[in-house]
Amino acid sequence: MPKLTGALALLMLAALASVMTYTGFLVVGVLAEYLGTGRILAGLLLGVLLARFPWISKGRLRVVGLLPKPVRRPLIVGLLALCLWHFLSRGDAVSAAFIGVATAFVLTLPWLKRAVFDRLSSSVLKRTGRPAPQGPDDMVIDGEFRERKE
Repeated sequence: MPKLTGALALLMLAALASVMTYTGFLVVGVLAEYLGTGRILAGLLLGVLLARFPWISKGRLRVVGLLPKPVRRPLIVGLLALCLWHFLSRGDAVSAAFIGVATAFVLTLPWLKRAVFDRLSSSVLKRTGRPAPQGPDDMVIDGEFRERKE
């Protein structure tokens, strides 16, 4: 049974890679059509816009790009939404379905990464019977009391 699960996971990853590759092809085509250029120039424009490069600054390795991190995902979702609208308005359901699956994946990716990381970390780091120690509570006032002898 474990071999079947591994093979199924590999098949799912191959299908996801195929969907994302075909979606990229569709997005570049729609962008080229709207810009009035060829696919090569539209692909190069997207490549320059979304590229990220390693950069060493102050002795630390960083990844820098033309767009800041908070802008990248909304831009990609916006491009996918534009392409989805384009294909739905033309009645091309197959292309719209590919774009829809890719959009759903891009939107759920942060949740998926968090869920997979939590699952892997919980299986690697087994908990003992005792609960995990909690940090200091800011709502508790700590004080010391002494009794007076009379």
